[in-house]
Amino acid sequence: MEKRKKDNPWKLKTPPLTSEYEMYIDIINDREVIVCTVGKTILHYDYRIINDLHNMLKEYGDWMLLGSKDEKVETKENTVEHWARSSENPIGGWYGLKKGLRGRVAMYLPPLLEELGLAEVEHNKRNNRMRYKK
Repeated sequence: MEKRKKDNPWKLKTPPLTSEYEMYIDIINDREVIVCTVGKTILHYDYRIINDLHNMLKEYGDWMLLGSKDEKVETKENTVEHWARSSENPIGGWYGLKKGLRGRVAMYLPPLLEELGLAEVEHNKRNNRMRYKK
């Protein structure tokens, strides 16, 4: 899989296609992370989420609601956002790494998986879903 660096980030749009942002892979504190830059806000996500989310979608076998929420907002079960912070996921908790900014996985990661050819993502104004792609 291609790993883009800071000087050549992926240029992506949120699922509703309303906002642009960039992502690239970096090493921070000896950990491989996805750096997500949205305006002046910088978020970090555990790099393992790419394969873990792809595998979870394969097992799920259908469209799954994204359900994007900020860190402090409760999530709904059977959504990508709920899975990304659940003790039941492969890392046993949050894929978001920056305290206070650990949410919004379901806003920023699905377009990356779509770009990598690993998922299909809907692009409606609201209630978007994603599913596994071979």
